[in-house]
Amino acid sequence: MKKNIYAILLAFVASFALMSCSDDDPSSESIFPTTSPKRDAFDKWLLENYTFPYNVEMKYKMEDIESDMKYHLVPADSAKTAKLSIIMKYLWFDAYNEVVGPDFIKENMPRTIHFIGSPAYNSEGTMVLGTAEGGLKITLYMVNSLDDKTLKDYDTMNTYYFHTLHHEFTHILNQKIPYDQSFKLITESGYVSGDWYTISDKTAHQAGFITPYAMVEPLEDFAEMLSGYVTMSQSEWNAILADAGTTGAASISAKLDIVRNYMQESWNVDIDQLRAAVLRRASTLSAVDLEHLN
Repeated sequence: MKKNIYAILLAFVASFALMSCSDDDPSSESIFPTTSPKRDAFDKWLLENYTFPYNVEMKYKMEDIESDMKYHLVPADSAKTAKLSIIMKYLWFDAYNEVVGPDFIKENMPRTIHFIGSPAYNSEGTMVLGTAEGGLKITLYMVNSLDDKTLKDYDTMNTYYFHTLHHEFTHILNQKIPYDQSFKLITESGYVSGDWYTISDKTAHQAGFITPYAMVEPLEDFAEMLSGYVTMSQSEWNAILADAGTTGAASISAKLDIVRNYMQESWNVDIDQLRAAVLRRASTLSAVDLEHLN
C-alpha cells in the first residue's frame, strides 16, 4: 500500500515539475518598452534644452513613484510648466553656465526636476515650495498657480520658485562637499527647529538669520544664506542688515563670508558674479518670450 502511495506522489511531483518547467520557459517578448515614447513639441524642447546638454530629466506628467504621497497633489499644467521651464533655463541654468561653465551644471545639477501642480501643505499649515532628495532630484510645487502676470514679476517668481531652486541646489552641493562646520557656531543657540513659522522677519534678522526658515537648523540656514544673497539686490540685502542691528548684522556677515569661501574654494563659483548674472537676467525677465519654444 505504501509503495502505491509513494508511486502516486512521485508521479504527481514529476508532472508538476514538468508543468512548472514548461511555464518557466523564457518568452521572446521584452519586459522593457521597445518603442520610443510619443513626444510633443514641449517634450522635444525639454530634451534639446535640458536632457541632452545637461543630463537633466524634466518631469511634469505626475508619477506616483516620483511624488510624496503624504500630500494631496495634482499634476502640473503642461502649458504653465513650459513657461516656467523657459524662465528656469534663462534665470538659473544659463546664469550658472555664464559664470562657471556647462561642466559644472552637468556634474552637479539634479538628475530630475519634477513639477507638481498644487501646493504641498504640512499638518501645521506651512507650505512646501520645493524639496531636494539625495542630490538627485528637485521637486517644485504650485505650478498651476502661475499666470502671465506672475511669470513676468521677478519678485514673485523669486519668492516662490527661484529662491527655492537656489536653496534646494545648495543642499545638493552640501551633500557632495560639506561646508565649514564653524558656520553653525555663529548663531548656535538661535536654532528653533519646527517653530520657525511663529517668528517674525525682524526677530530672525536681529538673531542673525536672514529669514525665519533659516532658524530651523544650520543646513537650512546655509541654504537660505546662499539662495538669498544671489537672488536679492544689494539694497534688499542692506535693508536686512539694517533691520538686524549691529549684533545680528555681524552674524549674518560672518556667515556670508563662510558661504562665499565655500562656493569659491569647493566649487570655483564666485557668488558675486553669480548674483550679478542672476539680477541682470532678472531685470530683462519681462522681455523673455514665453509663447514660443525657441
